[in-house]
Amino acid sequence: MVRCILLACLSFYTCLPSALSQKIKKADKQILDNLESEIHYLADDKLEGRRAGTNGEKLASDFITGEFQKINLQPKGENSGWLQSFVIYDGKQIKDAHFIVNDKELLLNKDFFPLAFSAIKTVEGSVAIALQESGVPWFIDIKEIVEPNLNNPHFDVYGTLSEKVKDYQKKGATAVVFFNSSKKGDDIAFDPKDKLPTSDLPVLYITKEAKRKYMRDESASVDLKIVVDIGDKLRTGHNVIGYIDNAAANTIILGAHYDHLGYGEDGNSLYKGTEKMIHNGADDNASGTAAMIELARMLKKSKLKKNNYLFIAFSGEELGLFGSKYFSDHPTIDLSKVNYMLNMDMVGRLNDSSHILTIGGYGTSPVWGELFSANDDKKFFTIKFDSSGTGPSDHTSFYRKDIPVLFFFTGLHSDYHKPTDDFDKINYAGELQVVKYIYSLLEDLNKKGKLAFTKTRETQTMSSTRFSVTLGIMPDYTFSGSGVRVDGVSDGRPAQKAGLKIGDIIVKLGDYPVSSLETYMQALSTFKKGDKTTVAYKRGNENGQAEIQFNQ
Repeated sequence: MVRCILLACLSFYTCLPSALSQKIKKADKQILDNLESEIHYLADDKLEGRRAGTNGEKLASDFITGEFQKINLQPKGENSGWLQSFVIYDGKQIKDAHFIVNDKELLLNKDFFPLAFSAIKTVEGSVAIALQESGVPWFIDIKEIVEPNLNNPHFDVYGTLSEKVKDYQKKGATAVVFFNSSKKGDDIAFDPKDKLPTSDLPVLYITKEAKRKYMRDESASVDLKIVVDIGDKLRTGHNVIGYIDNAAANTIILGAHYDHLGYGEDGNSLYKGTEKMIHNGADDNASGTAAMIELARMLKKSKLKKNNYLFIAFSGEELGLFGSKYFSDHPTIDLSKVNYMLNMDMVGRLNDSSHILTIGGYGTSPVWGELFSANDDKKFFTIKFDSSGTGPSDHTSFYRKDIPVLFFFTGLHSDYHKPTDDFDKINYAGELQVVKYIYSLLEDLNKKGKLAFTKTRETQTMSSTRFSVTLGIMPDYTFSGSGVRVDGVSDGRPAQKAGLKIGDIIVKLGDYPVSSLETYMQALSTFKKGDKTTVAYKRGNENGQAEIQFNQ
């Protein structure tokens, strides 16, 4: 699951009979054995946490493809295959960089490094370090910039340096070399996740040791050659897609993400230790993937023929719904023919005492209310309903295409996003009941036609503990440019009242430049309820600004 969120739920309860203790049927035993086998494989150490775009993801996608083939599904990915590939922007990387002083080449990452917002350019010149003349590279001591802000948690050193470079360029600098003569550290490094706009000048940082060794005399002239080549670092994720063609008018989508955190390289782990650890993600979300595979097996053998069925194992969910968003924007079937979407994310840890199953998306179709009311006698759980069609998982991508959704979830636990989420902690008997319950819903829905869609309230997909206010947008986590692109706008919130639209790119909030989701959150944390400010944004090639007031 992409974010650690406790859903704010509108709850309806039914009592749980002792169904889980009854003697298991032969067919159920086979499903149970399959679930154990599938989760055990997907959560094995050899898959190294199934991080999107890695060999572990490939092993997992090969396994899921193999299961789809055994079930005799049809491939429905790209080019008549099982897979649908999508690019994951993994930040920036230094492709080439040289800093030559008087024919002596300094060592990259030891003596110097470019900053991530540096221009890709080659510059030469003869310069006295102490002089800042037009038409040559400038050396800038950042001591007076960083020292006054050492204890300021809102100080953005990279943003500040980026703005300074713009001033130096106007005054004639052809490149900028930063150094720090202060005894205080500055933690400046090449930041691959930096999303600041690219400068027009090459920008380097030189270490204290290199400055002292090669440029001790600031009054002396030195011959410089600076070469910077920075490129995007990309990896490729893959959705796995199978299909049951019943020659029906409409199609039901059943989905679950199969990626997880790898070793926690993307910064989304809650593990606090120092040892490098594999995050196997047995519950998150080998459990949902296995449930989807078993439902595919059951539906292939069933008499439920009034819909076609599309089964999608999404990757990139943990990075921000990459795979499901890509599919919803590049579908391999006609989305106008999609009846509804069911999403299973973390369905393997049913609590044996409370038996709570959360079902999200309750408000996305009027049919859901009728369905669950009619199925009171079939409920083996204490059901919690959440009306919102949005949330921290892949159903959100389909809700945004005006498709009714349901989201099945057995709850958070202390192993969430930690290396301890292993296969031996799964409640397999509980997951069996989840699978059977979803199948029973599909049976009842088979009698109905295409479901009507209704909009719901929005659920925040970021933890709100740091904020007393919200702008009321859904960020596009797949956006790799500078700023925060709007992927959804909540009714009645400041963004809607200010006229922001899906696709707008927020670049400034009040006095705070916004270059990334992190700087957006930092800016948001400075406001409180009732504050008024402005939001600056880009809409296509146009720039806009609007006044906002935070109402919550």
